[in-house]
Amino acid sequence: MRRFLLPAAAAAVVCPTASAFAPTPFFRHAHTSVHMTATATDPAATASAEEVPLNGTPGSATDLGTPWEELGFEYRRTSSFVKMQYRNGEWGAPELERGEPYVPVHIGATALHYGQACFEGLKAFTHENGRVAVFRPLENAKRLRSSCERIVMPPLSDDLFLSAVRAAVRDNIAYVPPYGSGGSLYLRPLLFGSGARIGLQPADEYTFLLMVIPVGDYYAGGLAPVDALVVEGYDRAAAQGVGDVKVAGNYAADMRPNMESKEAGYPISLYLDASTRTTVEEFSTSNFVGIVNGPDGKCAGGKFVTPGSSSVLPSITNKSLMQIAGDEGMEVQRRDILTEELGSFDEIVACGTAVVVTPVGRIKCKGTTHEYGGGTKVGDTTRMLYDRVRDVQFGQGEDKFGWLHFVN
Repeated sequence: MRRFLLPAAAAAVVCPTASAFAPTPFFRHAHTSVHMTATATDPAATASAEEVPLNGTPGSATDLGTPWEELGFEYRRTSSFVKMQYRNGEWGAPELERGEPYVPVHIGATALHYGQACFEGLKAFTHENGRVAVFRPLENAKRLRSSCERIVMPPLSDDLFLSAVRAAVRDNIAYVPPYGSGGSLYLRPLLFGSGARIGLQPADEYTFLLMVIPVGDYYAGGLAPVDALVVEGYDRAAAQGVGDVKVAGNYAADMRPNMESKEAGYPISLYLDASTRTTVEEFSTSNFVGIVNGPDGKCAGGKFVTPGSSSVLPSITNKSLMQIAGDEGMEVQRRDILTEELGSFDEIVACGTAVVVTPVGRIKCKGTTHEYGGGTKVGDTTRMLYDRVRDVQFGQGEDKFGWLHFVN
């Protein structure tokens, strides 16, 4: 069963800066329509009453078979997913897909042969008053467009991306973990070349999917430091490559070194630059942050240092942490970080959507092990950064930067 979501009369859905694809209107469908009032400059805007009805209340799903507090981070089936297809030079209307969680794919699809695919990750949170907020979705829309432009795929406008996000969350709102459980609804937008090409060239058809999964608190037992290993013998991304966009191939390349690091007893891996192997780039799936605390070990007067490499994926979590660090009186630096500097930091953080922050207790680099907080203690600045982000996400702190987009 599928239901069309958007009206015929709408603005162009293709980003005007993507010259490879011309802006085109939505398809027309005689179905219930959605009119979104959110704009790129108003991320907290709400939608009209015509949009997808709320399918339950947060935390009302009864078919998970696992307590909300024990969900972990893995695939779980929900009510529906959003699907949208690009054909004949334009995006069709998004659809809610129910039934089996599968989509037909042509055997000649460019995503299968040439890796023409990208994705995003973001989360929705239940607040104490029952409202559900998505954290910084316009930043994900922006980064998705950047990925699309790099590998020549038609991007989505902010409005179209937001309408898909709202529809997916509202129709699956029963799967948003309840307030107090520490969990969230993870959203995974995916866009890939679904048209058939045998020669190396962009597809003529594309598919956008948005799946949602309830996930638990990554640190249900509290923040705990992990050990990291600097990767030898592999590179994550080359200069002027695709390291700064969220394309599928970046993660395939990390699977073997990631597995080898884990087998050696290191939960996370840290990559160096591919050209000189002298500067820090990023962890497997997270940005790198080095913290130098200020006087008396306080964050005020300290430094928040993160790599400025053009091969690093611009993390939305890291961008949020940089704003908070500046707000707390820290000097924020985006610059090259030499491996020799690893021993000069008071705290090291790996940051990303799934975890917000992962404290790093030790880093083994070229035979030398650097230790932070005795290898077992979570630094005060790390904890402050984590708490401030989580407080905003769950509505327990002031959203002073306007990061939340409410869906109900």
